[in-house]
Amino acid sequence: MACGRFIRLMLVFTLFATANICAQMVSPQGKSIDAFQVDTPPIIDGRLDDDAWAFATPVQDLHEVNPQEYDPPSEKSEIYVVYTRDALYIGARFFDSNPEGISAQVLRQGDFSLGDDSFTVIIDPFNNGRSGYAFDLTPNSIRNQAVFANVTNENWQWDGIWHGKAIRDDKGWVAEIEIPFKTLSFNPNNQTWGLNFSRYIGRKAEQIGWVSANRRQNPANSGTLTGIKDIEQGLGLDVVPGFKVTQATDHGLDETSNDIEPSVDLFYKLTPAITAALTVNTDFSGTGADERQINLTRFALFFPERRGFFLQDTDIFEFGRITAGDYSSRSSISVVELESGRPFFSRRIGLSDIGETVDIEVGGKLTGRPGRWDMGMLAIRQDAFSDVDESDLFVARFAANILDESSVGMILTHGDPNSNLDNTLAGVDFRYTNTRFGNGRTLEGSLWYQQSETEGLAGDDSAFGFTLRAPNAEGFRGGIGYKELQQNFFPALGFVNRVGVRDMTLEGGYTWYSDWFAIRLIHSGVDFQRIEKISGGVESQIVNLRAFEVEGDTGDVFGFNYYLMEENLETGFEIFDGVVIPAGNYEFEQYCFSMGSAEYRKIVVSADYCAGGFFDGDQVATGAKLQWRPSPHFSFSASYRFNEIELPYGAFITRLMSIHADVAFSNKWSWENFLQYDNVTYGLGLNSILRYIPRAGREIVFVVNQEYVDLLRDRNFVRLYSDMTFKISYTFRF
Repeated sequence: MACGRFIRLMLVFTLFATANICAQMVSPQGKSIDAFQVDTPPIIDGRLDDDAWAFATPVQDLHEVNPQEYDPPSEKSEIYVVYTRDALYIGARFFDSNPEGISAQVLRQGDFSLGDDSFTVIIDPFNNGRSGYAFDLTPNSIRNQAVFANVTNENWQWDGIWHGKAIRDDKGWVAEIEIPFKTLSFNPNNQTWGLNFSRYIGRKAEQIGWVSANRRQNPANSGTLTGIKDIEQGLGLDVVPGFKVTQATDHGLDETSNDIEPSVDLFYKLTPAITAALTVNTDFSGTGADERQINLTRFALFFPERRGFFLQDTDIFEFGRITAGDYSSRSSISVVELESGRPFFSRRIGLSDIGETVDIEVGGKLTGRPGRWDMGMLAIRQDAFSDVDESDLFVARFAANILDESSVGMILTHGDPNSNLDNTLAGVDFRYTNTRFGNGRTLEGSLWYQQSETEGLAGDDSAFGFTLRAPNAEGFRGGIGYKELQQNFFPALGFVNRVGVRDMTLEGGYTWYSDWFAIRLIHSGVDFQRIEKISGGVESQIVNLRAFEVEGDTGDVFGFNYYLMEENLETGFEIFDGVVIPAGNYEFEQYCFSMGSAEYRKIVVSADYCAGGFFDGDQVATGAKLQWRPSPHFSFSASYRFNEIELPYGAFITRLMSIHADVAFSNKWSWENFLQYDNVTYGLGLNSILRYIPRAGREIVFVVNQEYVDLLRDRNFVRLYSDMTFKISYTFRF
């Protein structure tokens, strides 16, 4: 396949654009407000009638971030900030010329809709532009929160304790937020914090902000809050006892077991910047089921981490920017390939290779940002399972902040959670970030090296790579990357998709913002990936011509992509039951259409259709999702993915179906139901959770799981496994 011209074109485009933005370096815009300390905190009831708010100067100088950055916003906003010795308080009045049009469809805590109105507060307690937190509140008082990793990526799976209340009225809506200092890591000697605000109006798909650059808001593009002093975290101790009762039945063996087990998590602030955590009899009941995936490749799949203990300070353990993160939303390179080569991936702990839960007896974690350092250490004792003995697992990560926004660091891992073999890994990395280019453009880079040592393997056990990316929202965006994963490289506590390869990526594109014919933006570009065997020859190659990806004024989207692909199989592999693709070199092409309606609507539809070649045959792949929210109390969604593949040596069809049906009795009580089926395993799974969250940090859940299988492929499902769990947990803060 003649792809050399694509590489040359993209490389020239990347270098030209990078040189262009490097020539426009400017300082970020600066806005600042003075913090006022009050003795009596406001009551978080969504009313702004407390005396404390009278001491705050209202922030009104907001501007439009999207669709037209720096234009006056369509609606007026007023934001107030005060603090006590124990917490930061933010109040906001959001005026709306059409209060009936406020979008507030979600009523279940933990759920979200990109179409709902919302208010987001970004806080960078160290004011280093490198890290921080995001706290998001909707008109239904639904809370979501995130930690920033690598400045531009947000992890919304983090679960910090804070409080918020919102109320709607005939003027619009009001939000009040309390963020306890016990929830944050900070330097008590630092009186200046990074701060930013964002308001989203769902029906207009309009984002309004205080400080932004290149249509982005993050710790590097923020204002400041000055005068923070005399604050404290008490003892800095969180004690989270838990108690669960479980009944599990293996219907194949007709065996039922009952278990009553306590658990406890401890979080202690050794200093305001350093947190120590201890978990005993760790329990992850209430964590929702993973979305199933059908694998039509010969390589591993990737599932994200969702468990709270591992998500605490997760950004500190990031290494070498070997992650898809938020960048995956702007790239068509496979998330699996972007994640491959990670030295540490916490999902390897407490789960077997086939996804079964493995007990964690005890675990300890030490994380923080003392001075110019980021540090994280994790030690876990994992219980025995199957033929694997008890495992002692350890991870250490240290990074020193250098330059204005960059860092250099190392990582060390020891232990293998899925075998009895010894495994150790060491790595070093340099992460470069510069958000101070003209018009808020960003340039990110990384350089890293890893060496693993595995019992029974010798030599060819290193990995190294680099990336350079410009992840911009407007104008040019793209990047170049390279990594080599040698044949015996094995990060037992990490994630690797394939080894013995050199992986090269090159991406480039341009985003135009427009007000022409109700079109907000258009993106076009080319993404290229070539994975070669170190021993010689191409293993996989893909060229994606992103002909056009269009977003309308209200958030509706559609696009067209054209793919050129190459796969080289040294040996045949079974892609489906009894269907084996023989060894050989395969070149094929596909085209894809996609569309999606804006999420503020009560009925949201998305669909995609792909057709073309598949190895030496043909493929038609289509998927659709329907989401219906008739009221905030009820949400229903159904998705269906269909693959029809015809090959000279066999034809088959894969189907993957899922249904979500959630009932929110209030923003404290909810009932979540998730049903999945696929015709690869012929398994039907039901995950049902009744959840009560009276206040952040307190939770009662009742979980029912059912697993069925269609053994004879005649749609008569046999129950294989079921369990019921009742769990209660309560956070005591001292």
